[in-house]
Amino acid sequence: MIPLRRPAPSPTVEASARGAADQLSVRHYGASPGSHAHDHFQILLGLDGVLELEVEGQGRRVGSGDGLVIAPGDRHDFESARGARCLVLDSPDPAWARLGAAGPRPDALPLARYLASACTAGLVRARLLGPALLQEAWAPPALPLRPRRAIDWSALQTWAKGTAPLTVADVAARAHLSAAQFSERCRQELGLNPMAWLRGLRLQQARQLRAQGLPVAEVARRCGYRSPSALTAALRREGPAEPAKIDD
Repeated sequence: MIPLRRPAPSPTVEASARGAADQLSVRHYGASPGSHAHDHFQILLGLDGVLELEVEGQGRRVGSGDGLVIAPGDRHDFESARGARCLVLDSPDPAWARLGAAGPRPDALPLARYLASACTAGLVRARLLGPALLQEAWAPPALPLRPRRAIDWSALQTWAKGTAPLTVADVAARAHLSAAQFSERCRQELGLNPMAWLRGLRLQQARQLRAQGLPVAEVARRCGYRSPSALTAALRREGPAEPAKIDD
């Protein structure tokens, strides 16, 4: 577990190559801890050293040849006591959701080293083909999946809004899944971790109730916030998804 207290400056970017939607870069991580989240997938492939991370409360390590897919919205803390260098891909491609549980193939490290040197040299093919090559190197072609029960997200959302407060286990049980299965489906189908999805539902419900003129205290009670001030802070921190009355 990484005892991080405050965010630090971002890792040093050695070189990068940006395409239309993806960005490859080589980044150096040091002993100063950092903490942040992104609105896109971030894929790490270790080149040198060991990078220690905590992703949504789970400890992870990325050494040479190791890989990690960080989903959009997942807060991650990171540091490297002796320094580490990683090939990093920032990508909005939802295909990375299904690859998150897998890891890179054993022969992915030579590809990562080539792409790192290509980024430094500014080679055009690294910018154009690097992200697709990383996906191919991350895991063998997936076998056809067996049919599985569809989740009616609209119905689940309607139920969840009227049943606060909720845990991930509560919602998973409603969908007839285990908490782990629901978390995986949430990431695959919505691109969010389940806690981020639940927070979004609570904020959406709170905005709707405030727009109807309900007092902050009553909205906080209905939506499962511990106090009116906690609700107000959450609304202001996230910002309105659309023009909404969030002040008294």
